[in-house]
This record gives sequence, C-alpha cells and structure tokens, in this order.
Amino acid sequence: MSLIANRAVSALRRRHNWVQLGQFAVVGGVGYAINLVVYALLLGLGAHTAAAISFVVSAASNYWWNRHWTFAHAKGHFGYQGMRFFTVSAVAFGANQLWLYLLLDLAGLGKVVAQAIAILLVVPLNFIGNKLWSFR
Repeated sequence: MSLIANRAVSALRRRHNWVQLGQFAVVGGVGYAINLVVYALLLGLGAHTAAAISFVVSAASNYWWNRHWTFAHAKGHFGYQGMRFFTVSAVAFGANQLWLYLLLDLAGLGKVVAQAIAILLVVPLNFIGNKLWSFR
C-alpha cells in the first residue's frame, strides 16, 4: 500500500479526526444556511453574482468558527491562516461555480436547489484543504 493510503487509513482510525469532521460539518451547516439565505435575498442581482456575495459572507463566518472551534488547537497567525482559508475557499468557490453552471444553466434546476446541491458537492474539497493546509 502506498504511503498516502497508509496515512489515510491511519487518519480514519483516530477519533479526534471524526470529532473534528463533525465540528466542521456543524460550522458548514451554519455557513450553508447563511449562504442560502443571503443567496436567496440577492437573487435580483443574478444567480452567479448572488452566489459570489453569499460565498464571501458565509466564508467569513466559517473562518471565524473553524478557527475558534473546529481547529482551535492549530492557532496560527490570524492573517496567515486566513489567507490560506480564503485560498481554499476560493478554489471551492470555483468548483461551486462550475457545479452551479452545470446544475442551473445546463440541467435547468431551480436557482436555490442548484446552489444547495453545488455547495454540498464541494464540502469534501473544502474540509480536506482546510484540515491539511489552512489549519495544519
């Protein structure tokens, strides 16, 4: 088995990682709700513009909660961690925009439903990026 596979199996066996994933899910759930509410309120600006603004609002909330609760043990420099967090978030936002385009513009789903699904599809990318880079 490769080194990466061994590390992944080892990480899955640690209770702390599962607790942290649960905390990340709670923070993400709140951010998810914030994102959808802000998105729905701003739809008059267009779906993709509303998604961009709702992303910034929910990412700011998620950063604060993840820094002070989920990854509290990894207290690094506020600005440095913030830059990394928002870099990971920007990559996740790019993936979100791709999914939103596919679900909204190509599949014809409703705007809020498409955004709700797109957010869920980028959660794994977001968690792994933040755990392994932003808050390591």
